[in-house]
Amino acid sequence: MNVKTIIGVLIIFGSLQVIPVDRHYPPVISDIKTPPEVKAVLRQSCYDCHSSETNWPWYGNIAPMSWLVVRDVNRGRKELNFSNWNPLKSKKNIAEIYEEAHAGKMPLPLYQIAHPSAKLTEADLQILKAWAEASGALDLQESEH
Repeated sequence: MNVKTIIGVLIIFGSLQVIPVDRHYPPVISDIKTPPEVKAVLRQSCYDCHSSETNWPWYGNIAPMSWLVVRDVNRGRKELNFSNWNPLKSKKNIAEIYEEAHAGKMPLPLYQIAHPSAKLTEADLQILKAWAEASGALDLQESEH
């Protein structure tokens, strides 16, 4: 690579940094109520993408990664938001939370690479399963099949 190419790449990369990205914290309207051990698992593995309490990572400030992080958080909040919890849909949501976690779909594998502590352990899965069973969510899930 010659010097002009390197300078051109740096100028383009630098220019990308001025494109605004909306990293916001919507208000917490209705936080999910769970036993403390469930809340700990959800906070550790889910809240960054599925709540208004996102802990934006350092790489979320650098374009083009910032665009991807904001897109994923916005999609996550739209799909399920613990900070805007709807009690009327709680059994269905709890069943889906357990199903996605048990199947290894959540947290997203790419997220786990950058956040290894978010990976759900067998103990975490057992906590989520017990919560889902206690809430009757797994009974609901079985009746739908």
